[in-house]
Amino acid sequence: MEEREREGDVEGSLETFVLEPGSQRVHYKCRITRDRKGMDRGLYPTYFLHLERDYGKKVFLLAGRKRKKSATSNYLISTDPTDLSRGGESFVGKLRSNLLGTHFTVYDHGYSHRRGEAKEGWKRNAPRQELSAVAYETNVLGFKGPRKMTVVLPGMTQEHKRVEICPRDDSESLLERWRCKTMDDLIELHNKTPMWNDDTQSYVLNFHGRVTQASVKNFQIVHDSDPEYIVMQFGRVAEDVFTMDYRYPLCAVQAFAIALSSFDSKLA
Repeated sequence: MEEREREGDVEGSLETFVLEPGSQRVHYKCRITRDRKGMDRGLYPTYFLHLERDYGKKVFLLAGRKRKKSATSNYLISTDPTDLSRGGESFVGKLRSNLLGTHFTVYDHGYSHRRGEAKEGWKRNAPRQELSAVAYETNVLGFKGPRKMTVVLPGMTQEHKRVEICPRDDSESLLERWRCKTMDDLIELHNKTPMWNDDTQSYVLNFHGRVTQASVKNFQIVHDSDPEYIVMQFGRVAEDVFTMDYRYPLCAVQAFAIALSSFDSKLA
C-alpha cells in the first residue's frame, strides 16, 4: 500500500530548514501575503511566506522584497521580516531577473566569485550557489492564455542532497546550461498545461480546493515524466493572498523565489 503524504512542518532551525530540500512524501502547504502599505505606494511590496498548520495556525518562514535602485528586478529573501538587507544576518537568498524580466536566477547567501567577495573576507564563508532558474515564454495564444514556464533545478544525489552549482562565470550558470542543453546533474520542470473551461471562459487547473480565484498567474510545476506529481503549485485566493504548496525536491527558498518571479514576470 502506498504511504500517505504527511503535512510539512519546520524541522530544526529556520535558517537550515528553508534551504534544505523538503522531505519525501511530505506536502508543505504555505501562504503568501503581499503587503502594499508604506511609503512606496505599492511599488515595492513586501511578501511574507507562512507555513500553514492544523487549525489555522501559521508559522513564519520567509520575507521578500524588491530592492530599489537596481537595474534589473532584484529581490532579497530573509528569515527576519524586519531585516531585508543584503548584509543582514538573516539574508538567505535572492532572486534576480534579466533586463527583459523573462529569465530569473535564484541564489543562496554565499559569496560571489564574480564580485571578488571571497578576497574581501565576505562574511558568508561558502561560495554562492545557484538554487534555481526560471524562464518565461509567451504561449502561442499570446497574452490570452497562460505563460509557459520552465524551472531548472540542481539535481539530487542518492542521499537526497542538492547538487552544488557554483558557477565561476556565465557559461556555467543554470540558464546558460539549459540553453545549451548541457543538463547533467540538473532537473527541468514545466508548468502543467491548463485546460480551457467553457463555463468559466478561462484556463483552469485542478488545485484541489487550494486556489479560489482564476488568474493567468496561477500555476502548477511538474516533471514531464510524472505530470501527476505536483512539485509546486501557486494561486490566488484573495486580492493580496496566495497559496504556495511545494514538495521534494524543492526547498522553501526555491519555491518562494519561483513565486516571486511569477509576480514580477513581464509576460502576462
